[in-house]
Amino acid sequence: MKKKVELLAPAGNIECLKTALYFGADAVYLAGKQYGLRAFAANFTQEELGEAVRLAHSLKKQVYLTLNALFRNQDFEGFPEYLLQIKEMGIDAVIVSDPGVMQCCLEAGLEVHLSTQASTLNAQSAAFWHRQGVKRIVLAREITLAEAAEIAQNAPDGLELEAFIHGAMCIAYS
Repeated sequence: MKKKVELLAPAGNIECLKTALYFGADAVYLAGKQYGLRAFAANFTQEELGEAVRLAHSLKKQVYLTLNALFRNQDFEGFPEYLLQIKEMGIDAVIVSDPGVMQCCLEAGLEVHLSTQASTLNAQSAAFWHRQGVKRIVLAREITLAEAAEIAQNAPDGLELEAFIHGAMCIAYS
């Protein structure tokens, strides 16, 4: 069964979020002030994250929070509490790249999408991440359409795939 394509747009601040939602995006991805890689965006305070979720849900749309920084040991301090806060506000999914972060998110009961930062380029990697609890994989930006189709053809049941249709290559380390 084919699933409807979801139009997902970035939202660097509340005005971008409103624009994306009001002009056709089915979902937005955004970052809080912590744990994301969208350094040049204004990013969202905890209060703004709650407002974003309430607005999106009132429009029957979704909000995905990027937690795609690669963590060092000290970065986990206070992280479980942060996850509880975002779960309570109703974030629809988190986008992660670090396996330790992924484990914490799964333990907190959050839906996990794998960031393009993980550079998934093949069906074997996609199946591996799905077995770890990932619901959706954002394929590597360098992937060809033919490679994406091959991964989709060989993907496990229930695994969603996402692809960037616009934007530059995306690699970052903190």
